[in-house]
Amino acid sequence: MAAQPSTPGRESARSAAVPSTPATSRVAGTHIIQSSPHYTTTRRHALYGTEDRIVIDPGSRIWKVGFSGEGKPRDVFYADGATGDALWGLDRATDPVQRAEEDTILQVKLEARLRSVFHDSLLTDPKSRKVILVEHPFLPLHIKDILARVLFQNLQVPSISFASSHLLALFASGRITGLVLDSGHHESVAIPIFASRPLYSYIQTTPLAGSRLTSHLRALLLVFGTYIPPPAITGAVNVPAANRTTRIPEEVLTDAIMEEIKTRCCFVGSAMESSLVEPQASADDSFEMEVPPSDTTMSESDFSHISSTVSSPPPSDFSVVSNPVQGQRERERQQQENHLQSLSTLYKRYSSATDLQMRIPPASTHQAGPGRATLIIPGWIRERAAEVLFEGGDVDETSVAEVILDALLKVPMDLRKTLASSILIVGGTPMLPGFITRLHAELLRAVSPPQQQGDAPVPTRKYDRYASLRPLIPYIAIMNNPAPPAPASDRARASAGKAPAFTPATLAWVGGSLAGALKTGGAEVARERWDESELAERDPDESMDISMSPEKPTKMFLPDWTRSPLPGGAPSARPAEAFQSV
Repeated sequence: MAAQPSTPGRESARSAAVPSTPATSRVAGTHIIQSSPHYTTTRRHALYGTEDRIVIDPGSRIWKVGFSGEGKPRDVFYADGATGDALWGLDRATDPVQRAEEDTILQVKLEARLRSVFHDSLLTDPKSRKVILVEHPFLPLHIKDILARVLFQNLQVPSISFASSHLLALFASGRITGLVLDSGHHESVAIPIFASRPLYSYIQTTPLAGSRLTSHLRALLLVFGTYIPPPAITGAVNVPAANRTTRIPEEVLTDAIMEEIKTRCCFVGSAMESSLVEPQASADDSFEMEVPPSDTTMSESDFSHISSTVSSPPPSDFSVVSNPVQGQRERERQQQENHLQSLSTLYKRYSSATDLQMRIPPASTHQAGPGRATLIIPGWIRERAAEVLFEGGDVDETSVAEVILDALLKVPMDLRKTLASSILIVGGTPMLPGFITRLHAELLRAVSPPQQQGDAPVPTRKYDRYASLRPLIPYIAIMNNPAPPAPASDRARASAGKAPAFTPATLAWVGGSLAGALKTGGAEVARERWDESELAERDPDESMDISMSPEKPTKMFLPDWTRSPLPGGAPSARPAEAFQSV
């Protein structure tokens, strides 16, 4: 039977009777794989796991951890638990055996802390997560090696990217060129950065930071603070609080109490007028001396120090020989008290803050009654305790403002205007209210010429250290200044107060989060390279001298700016006679 030819009308009727699936375009990536059951994201898994990296900012006291691509850390905690002590310091043992023991203890603490980061804070598998480690410029090499050893060997992360904290903080502010000051717990470090390259040869640092502020605040409270113990429960009438006030016992001011006082009660006041004419403290009145105890008797720490220095004879009623070390310590304590008294007179003159009362646990010697003790903090201490950070003049302990100006002196002259108008302040110490505003005022005061007071002649400085920076006054601007003064130049107007509203303490972590989201960052070290170096070290023919050392060697392939030769500074300008002879 021959097939009948089809007509257009019949084909259209047949297509209308038979249903068909409409042709639609396929959508790629419809199957969404979440990187964590507690983190909703649309990013797919990469070769070594999820694309979101772990950003760790390991400070000596406070750590900040989280995922890349987020605007704030997932967890912020003390490095050594609830005590708040620093995991490492600026000093290290000289004995190799004792140094190896310290490194072993530090490795145990870091391993417990890093395991808590992945399993408690972030709830993620470390084997599928690349890590961005925010690297501080003066992080000791042995600590960096221990961090890499724990992450690679114990947690088996795929790779570690080491990124500069100053550069990451500048990324978070939307710039690639600027001068960054990081004021942390141990020290304050200023690094100029040009075109995303930290100029480490012009780095400047000072020990005036959070630890110095804490020790100065403790010394002021021990001398001028007031302690009211809880009332005792007796049959007689309770003694009034005014009659129970004493000096603050030293055991009451623990690290946790000092941290609470510093973060919740203290702030930075405006510049004092007398700071221009007051002489600097002498070397004998340094704050490095030990704080005076709360009573006239020697404390336990003083007794142990003296007993370890001088072998004291057995007690005798006929002994008339005085201890020279004790007499010297008493004289030092008296000198410090006299210096603190002069500071109190000056601070009270330029302070208007009110006193605060804080409830604290009582001392062990005042447990007669229930309740908590009362700590009265004078208002002038709350306002002027941070003055120690702005008192410069010392060669080894320059102020935070002088650190910035010294860095500007070292950079080439054609970069000074750009860097002076792009200053960024980061770290935990600048979290004090009024710190950045006061720092801006100190920068202008140090660079400006001395002003004439009335009919008196203008005082001449013996050595005008920052005279060459005086043309930069219209260009000085701090990008994260919450209350910037009226800028005098267009370049300063474009930068003053224009940084994003991130807190100074989290700017470096936010920069690491941004670098992880953009797939950029510092030098990346893969786990395969670490494993290859471990196998090479186990070969007795290649590492005979290493096996004899009690300390584990530092991996030479870990990025470190101190190993590479640094370029020379800017060439000195030719004198005026050379220009006249041309």
